[in-house]
Amino acid sequence: MSGAAEDERIERARRRRNGFALHLAAYFVIIAICVPLNLFLIAPGTPWFLLPMVGWGAVLAVHCAFAMGLFERLR
Repeated sequence: MSGAAEDERIERARRRRNGFALHLAAYFVIIAICVPLNLFLIAPGTPWFLLPMVGWGAVLAVHCAFAMGLFERLR
């Protein structure tokens, strides 16, 4: 692999990791807000925070696989 192609591959991997890190940070911030809201203010008897936690967590898992380059290897 040439130097320029290798540099481009490394740059794409860096951008994927940074995008995933932002997605992960947003997930934790939002879930950290939703859990206390649910448990103490909005419908304490109904754990509705689990739906966004699990749903968004599944999407986050796919994003993690993409950031790791697992889909690139399938080509």
